[in-house]
Amino acid sequence: MKRHSGLFPQIISFENIHSGYLKAGKGKRFKKDVLSFGYFLEYNLAGIKKELEKENYVHGGYKEFIVRDSKKRTIRAPCFKDRIMHHALCNVVEPIFEKTFIFESYACRKRKGTHRALKRLRFWLKAAGGGTALSAISQSILTA
Repeated sequence: MKRHSGLFPQIISFENIHSGYLKAGKGKRFKKDVLSFGYFLEYNLAGIKKELEKENYVHGGYKEFIVRDSKKRTIRAPCFKDRIMHHALCNVVEPIFEKTFIFESYACRKRKGTHRALKRLRFWLKAAGGGTALSAISQSILTA
């Protein structure tokens, strides 16, 4: 596996941390934790950068809540500051890892996802002859 050097300065650059802030706050602009972090935005981002430079950044706890949509699920979400760091880290390492993934991997990837995976499944089922068993499988998956 190829080694990549010089990633840490890229990760802790102010521009990258700011980009992480924008991505973490997308669609959550009026949430209390996003608003309070944004009130002193430059100070807070500089604080994250300083903690990383001194190598004393500590990941916080998780907020736990229950979502009831199609079924009951327990969600554990990191605090907003940690979500910023997750995005800042992914900004740098995602392009490196993306090159190593196989084409047929669809979860949590840009321009991939469930719909594209189902479209690809249809393609492979059709290529396999689309027999009655395969048709039944694809129909049950597509209607789920």
